[in-house]
Amino acid sequence: MNVPNTLTMIRIALIPVFVAFLLNGYSYAAAGIFIAAAATDALDGYIARKKNLVTNFGKLMDPLADKLLVVSALACLTELGEIASWMVIVILAREFMITGLRSVAAGEGVIIAAGASGKWKTAAQMIAIAAVLLRNWPFALIGFPFDRIMLWIAVALTVYSGVEYMIKNRSVFASR
Repeated sequence: MNVPNTLTMIRIALIPVFVAFLLNGYSYAAAGIFIAAAATDALDGYIARKKNLVTNFGKLMDPLADKLLVVSALACLTELGEIASWMVIVILAREFMITGLRSVAAGEGVIIAAGASGKWKTAAQMIAIAAVLLRNWPFALIGFPFDRIMLWIAVALTVYSGVEYMIKNRSVFASR
């Protein structure tokens, strides 16, 4: 297994550790774990492109690892009353929709890699989650609701990227 794919698997392995810390009241430690896991996303993609190590495994598992990390965080933060459930439902609906699209495409031998809007969406979600985990620090010191603004941006980018994926890949459904 190459380095980018190993980083993706490390991201997945960090999820239960993150969840355990968060649900046991260690939100700052959980934030550190979440940020470290999120950083592996940027790092594995950079290494894969730079060293020409892009694989079909990575194209499928990297977005899945992101979804698992984000969904785990959102579920826990909803349980803790930190994020509105409707926001999580919108994000989950998009993730299931795109995962379904990718599954149909994979069944036809087509791999749909993450597009730019999907990457922006993931970055916004991870920044929003990190801000919520950090209790909006340092922005709380000046009363600026950075965490809430980032949540709204993440939801907006989630909807936008979902619609864009469906439009760009409508040919996958043409034969259905």
